Amino acid sequence: MTPVMKGGAFDGLDKLLRDREVAEVLDALNGDGEETRIVGGAVRNLLMGLPVTEVDLASTALPNEVTRRAALAGFKAVPTGIEHGTVTLVLRGRPFEVTTLREDIETDGRRAVVRFGRDFAADALRRDFTMNALTLDRAGEVHDAVGGLTDLKARRVRFIGDARTRIKEDFLRILRLFRFHASYATGPLDAEGLAAAISLREGLRLLSAERIRNELFKLIRAPGATATAQEMLAGGFWPLILGGVPHVSRFTSAIERQSTFPEMNEAVSRLAALALLASEDAARLRHRLRLSNAEAASLSSIASILESLQGVLSQSDDARLKWEIARLVLDNGAKNVRTALAIAGAGPRSHDLLELSRFADAIPAFPLSGADLIRRGIRPGPEIGRLLAKARIDWIRRGCPLEKPALASILERATEKGPAPN
Repeated sequence: MTPVMKGGAFDGLDKLLRDREVAEVLDALNGDGEETRIVGGAVRNLLMGLPVTEVDLASTALPNEVTRRAALAGFKAVPTGIEHGTVTLVLRGRPFEVTTLREDIETDGRRAVVRFGRDFAADALRRDFTMNALTLDRAGEVHDAVGGLTDLKARRVRFIGDARTRIKEDFLRILRLFRFHASYATGPLDAEGLAAAISLREGLRLLSAERIRNELFKLIRAPGATATAQEMLAGGFWPLILGGVPHVSRFTSAIERQSTFPEMNEAVSRLAALALLASEDAARLRHRLRLSNAEAASLSSIASILESLQGVLSQSDDARLKWEIARLVLDNGAKNVRTALAIAGAGPRSHDLLELSRFADAIPAFPLSGADLIRRGIRPGPEIGRLLAKARIDWIRRGCPLEKPALASILERATEKGPAPN
């Protein structure tokens, strides 16, 4: 018999059921022999006192019936995963994924062949972790077929049934084990789940780069990312994921600086801390994780800055250090420079990273352009670029002034014969 918990004791659950769109969807899909429940993350998060970002539904109704009822209620229905029984309903711009109850009849570690069913308990058995298999019905009752409430109370992430079987159904569940542990658990990783993940870790090679990237970005931004990353290092997972050596201690230190460097809350910055030493690493990660152009550009920029900072942070000449920081800001942007500073750390001289961060933020955009040189009689062409580079070096050396007399002096010096200032 499925354990049931009265939802009336949980204000968050009651509030969700009173939500206008949620109530309308449930009322449209329930009745006449069909039942639809809220499932998974929304129930889990509410019981843990965490925010809910999306509401997913499981239903006895087949996709065509879900679509028919949605049309009668005036909802937009989008067949987002119809082969797996998923229809997305949209109410006043808010999406709800509705998936028909299923049972797996064939899996290969990457995808599953399913058949539709009408048993909520059977549907729960095919899910990954016990805390993700809880359902909330329209009457406000929480149904638990697999011991999820006990594990949730203990803040423990545990596979449903045999851990090896669950992982073999989809090897992405290895990464999900670490991500959910880092997000919701306290204490050590579930021993059975960890042992199964280690023994089957080679299965990660079968997964698409996109699936790994999406799960990895969620994992490294989770509250317990640093401790979990250390567990993954001990288990030999990182080379399979990153294709290179991880820098877990540096990753940990950089995240500890996020109060000073808020960029370290972002996934790309954390990936840089974990996996970047040189520009070659950025190129490898772009290919291995199918990063977007913007993500790849940020990684490449951060890698270039880290290379430039090697040795610079340990020198005794503060003026030279700030000259280099200013140059890097102009070439790469202040955000990427701040990220690299957080990753590189203070160096042997223990420079004040907060001071360097503020200095980087204070660097204005280079105020001169080719038009300024043309007005001084320089003909358009390659000479413009060379003289602008010369002027920029002088501008940085003088402390990045914005006053017109100083800028005029810089332009005059740039157009003089002779070597560039240094």
